[in-house]
Amino acid sequence: MAWFTGGALNVSYNCVDRHAIATPDKVAILWEGDHPSDIRKITYAQLQRDVSRFANALLRRGVRKGDTVCIFMPMVPEVAVAMLACARIGAVHAVVFAGFSVEALRDRIVDGNCVAIVTADQARESSIPSVNPFIS
Repeated sequence: MAWFTGGALNVSYNCVDRHAIATPDKVAILWEGDHPSDIRKITYAQLQRDVSRFANALLRRGVRKGDTVCIFMPMVPEVAVAMLACARIGAVHAVVFAGFSVEALRDRIVDGNCVAIVTADQARESSIPSVNPFIS
């Protein structure tokens, strides 16, 4: 049995690029924080720019196709950006719930042979994050 023989698929293209071409100003991500006034609207054009920039940052850090990247962040739109950036370059991403203990995080990083960790330098309760993810 064969399925999609010789085919190629990139979730980053299908979820972002084709929509950024057709409807760049349409909202791709509507994020609401813990407080009703904490709202961010990210268009497909903005999402494409952020995903491309982050994919390039991963590549500059030496992340390559097939590598595993651990994503350890609070529930912010940058999580989706990091996941889509990994898909764009063919890296595997492993999302770890930000509430896990240090030992649980370590075990997942080691077991996944992660070459990079994407995290946030801070998280604030009931406010819009003003930080971008970075790679450590």
